[in-house]
Amino acid sequence: MIPPEPTPALNRLLDSLVSNAFYRAKLAPAGAFRRVDSLADFAHSIPFTTKSDLVDDCAQHPPFGSNLSYPRAHYSRFCQSSGTSAGPLPTLDTAESWGVMLDVWDKVYDHAGLRADDTLFFAFSFGPFLGFWTAFEAATRRGNLSIPGGGLSTRTRIEMIARYQATVLCCTPTYALRLGEVLRNEAGHLQDQMRIRLILVAGEPGGSIPATRAQIASLWNGAIVRDHHGMTETGPISYETENQPGSLLVDSEAYYAEVIEPATGRPVDPGESGELVITTLRRLARPLLRYRTGDLVKPVWGVDGLLMEGGILGRCDDMLVVRGVNVYPSALEAVIRKFPEVVEFQVRHRTVDAMTELEVIVEPANSADVELAHRIQVALSNAFALRIPVTTTAVGSLPRHEFKSHRWISE
Repeated sequence: MIPPEPTPALNRLLDSLVSNAFYRAKLAPAGAFRRVDSLADFAHSIPFTTKSDLVDDCAQHPPFGSNLSYPRAHYSRFCQSSGTSAGPLPTLDTAESWGVMLDVWDKVYDHAGLRADDTLFFAFSFGPFLGFWTAFEAATRRGNLSIPGGGLSTRTRIEMIARYQATVLCCTPTYALRLGEVLRNEAGHLQDQMRIRLILVAGEPGGSIPATRAQIASLWNGAIVRDHHGMTETGPISYETENQPGSLLVDSEAYYAEVIEPATGRPVDPGESGELVITTLRRLARPLLRYRTGDLVKPVWGVDGLLMEGGILGRCDDMLVVRGVNVYPSALEAVIRKFPEVVEFQVRHRTVDAMTELEVIVEPANSADVELAHRIQVALSNAFALRIPVTTTAVGSLPRHEFKSHRWISE
C-alpha cells in the first residue's frame, strides 16, 4: 500500500491551528500561517518544535500550556511524560484525539498478530504515561479480555498470568526479562500453566535488538516478541510488521516523519542515521509540528513510508564517544545479550583527562562461570575495537527494574 500524499493532511493541520495560541506565536514570525505546496515548502517554512519549547510554554501558561486547539472544557484526558530530559510535560486530549491514538494501536495489534480470543496482561503500574492507557483501552475496544497488572509485585503478576491464562504480555523489554527470571528461579512450578504466546514490548531499544529478543523468548517458552514505539507527546508512532522483523514502520496516516542530522537539522544522507522528527497529522487537539523526538533511527524509505531499520537505536544524547568511537547503549547491549549467562548488567562511564572511559559490570546466572567477564570483554573488543573492562558481580546484586532500565551510570 502506498501511503497517501501528506501535503493535504499537513494543510488541514495548519488550518486547524487558528485557535492554538502556542503555534500562532511560534509560526507567525516566519509567516508560516499559510498553505504549503510541497513537503520541501513545509520543511522550509515550519520551524522545529522541541520538548524544551513545550515545557517552557507550560511554565509561562500554567498548568497545561497554550498548545491547545480547543477550549479546555473539550479535553477529557490527562497524561504526563517523564522528566528525563527537559522536565515532566502534561498533555491533554479530547475524546476525538484520544480515539486517533487508539486507531494507531489497532495497527500495532494487527501487525503483532493479536487474535480475538487473546487475553492480554499489562504488566506495568498505570501511572500518568500515555502508552499504558492507550494500549489497554485499544485492546478492550477490540473486545479482548484485558487484565491490568498495576500495583502488584513481580511474583503476584506471574501468578495472575498463570491463573487467568493470559496469552499476551505487554511491558518493557527489561521487565519481560525480569518476569522471566523470577518465573524461572522462584516460580518454576507455574511454567506448565503459562500460555503466553506473544510479548509486546516498548519503552526501550531492547525490543528490536535480536539478542535481547532471543533472551526474552527463551525465558517465555519461545513466545513471539514484537516491538513498537511511541511517546506521550506524540502518541503511538510505529510498529513492527511480520515481514520486517526487528524494524519499525511509522504509521504514515497518523504521522509525517523526517530524519535529520541532529547538529544541522538537514535531512540525513542515504544510509546514515539521524534524529526522528514527527508531525502529528490527526491528533489535532494537541498537535505537534516537526517535533524533534531525540530518537536515533536509521531510515529506509519505501512505498509504505518510513521504516526504521533496527528500531529505535537509542537517544541522540545517549551516544558516548570513547577514544574516537561512537558507542550507543543499544549497540553495547546487543553484544552483552548474546551471552545468555548474563542475568543483568550495568555500564559505568566517567571522564578521565577529558576522555570518556567505560566499565561494564555483569551479573551472571551462575557465579562459577569464571571466564564470562573475559569472553564478554573479547566480544566488546571485536565489536568496537576498544578495550572495555568487564567484571562480574555477585548473583542478585544488581538492581532490577519494573519499567525502563537505568543501566548506564555516570560517575
